Amino acid sequence: MSKLSTASRAEVTGPRAVTWAPLAVILCGTFVYVLDFFIVNVALPSIQRSLGASPAAIEWVVAGYGLTSAAFLVTGGRLGDHYGRRRVFCAGLCGFTVASALCALAPDAGFLVAARLAQGVAAAIMAPNVLSILGTTYTGPARVKAISIYGMVMGVAAVAGQLVGGLLIAANPAGLGWRVIFWVNVPVGIAAVALARRVVPESRAAVRGRLDLRGAALFTAALVAIVLPLLDGRAHGWPAWSWACLAAGPVLLAVFAVHLRATARGGGQPLLDPGIFKVRAFRAGLTCQVLFWCQQAASYLLLALYLQQGRGLSPVSSGGVFSVLAAGYLATSFRAPALTMRFGRRVVAAGAVTAAVGNGALVIAVLAHAGAGVGSTGPVAALFPGLFLLGAGQGLCITPLTTTVLIHADPSRAGSVSGALSTAQQVGNAIGVAVTGVVFYGLLGHGDGYATAYRWSLTEMGVLLAGVAALSFIMPRARLATGAGGASAGGASAGGASAGDASAGAGAGQRAVPAG
Repeated sequence: MSKLSTASRAEVTGPRAVTWAPLAVILCGTFVYVLDFFIVNVALPSIQRSLGASPAAIEWVVAGYGLTSAAFLVTGGRLGDHYGRRRVFCAGLCGFTVASALCALAPDAGFLVAARLAQGVAAAIMAPNVLSILGTTYTGPARVKAISIYGMVMGVAAVAGQLVGGLLIAANPAGLGWRVIFWVNVPVGIAAVALARRVVPESRAAVRGRLDLRGAALFTAALVAIVLPLLDGRAHGWPAWSWACLAAGPVLLAVFAVHLRATARGGGQPLLDPGIFKVRAFRAGLTCQVLFWCQQAASYLLLALYLQQGRGLSPVSSGGVFSVLAAGYLATSFRAPALTMRFGRRVVAAGAVTAAVGNGALVIAVLAHAGAGVGSTGPVAALFPGLFLLGAGQGLCITPLTTTVLIHADPSRAGSVSGALSTAQQVGNAIGVAVTGVVFYGLLGHGDGYATAYRWSLTEMGVLLAGVAALSFIMPRARLATGAGGASAGGASAGGASAGDASAGAGAGQRAVPAG
């Protein structure tokens, strides 16, 4: 009898078959969250004509979403720790679905921008809990596979957004036009929320600290102070308030840093653990993340504007051109996780250089077409080599950037590291659109118009990629080693604050160790 009881307990506590249903459901949230940042690009010219939107409003449609996402990402993760990750994920996805419907119903540009800001807040509540659920649901090799799929879904959503948007606008179901790109989120959101309650397990942090609302407010104020004048200052002739805001931004960031240290010293739970910033390699990785996403978001926005308003392409034709970039991304992204485990930071450097070469090829192609005039389609195929290289480089950067940093994260701080990297991505999105928009729209009335503006914007984004390549050599250097029963480099953080620490997990019998 005792033997039977022992065997029964072993069966209950032993390894269970991995089920992928929870991953499929939560990745629906990830897909629409990332897709919605990029799908809107191909619709911007149509939105501008339909709503009579100014260039600044068009930039706000893109950058505003990134700004509010960045401001509330870490708070969204903390809410999941407190009230249940599945519950907060579902609440965020419900809010995202409602905000999407409001975007689709927008009667004017101001309403659309406000709805996009709300959509970003909802996305920030939802997105970090995807990683947290992933980290508490999967372990060992299954976690490695899950985080790799997560990274690939993010990349595919980013590069395929323009093609999907172009096809939806061309199909024009029920005469909705550009509004269909927001309506498409509604059935996906409803279905994912309904399924999440059935297949996604609930979890909470073992230790719950207080929400750092003061830190969130300071960080949000700093971001607004930087992004607002960059988006609106040029249109108003750079008035005094724009320069005052730009000067206040760094000061607010410094106050935010002081607040983090003071909260940590007082035994509280700051928005971000200030201890993670003491590591030089992490600071380099975080800077790489910001620089990379500065050019990533801006490159898609400006390519869509150049193709449609500068070359006269339709949304579906513009989306077709983007498919070349997507092909380059897919060609490298599926091998990127394995390459990262073998070559570490060198994958990031190779990706940044490849993308920069792609930008150079695009500059040459744009120069060859310069002077043909606005609306002249010309040989668009001349852009294809540069776009393919740009996509291939991005495929070598997106997942490896996060993995290379997280593989060396102290497990006790992996949640904070993952939160900082995710926040850096959205900060880069918002600031990149704002800064590159200043360059693009500032040159739009000079030379060959769109060709001149796009060419110099490409040059600026190439410089950012060169910065990523250079800084990548300060990031952690690692190789994959085999050890009996070795643990993955980034085990789940206590309380499962984030699964980002699992992105570099090597699985059973493997561990990441410093090279050299």
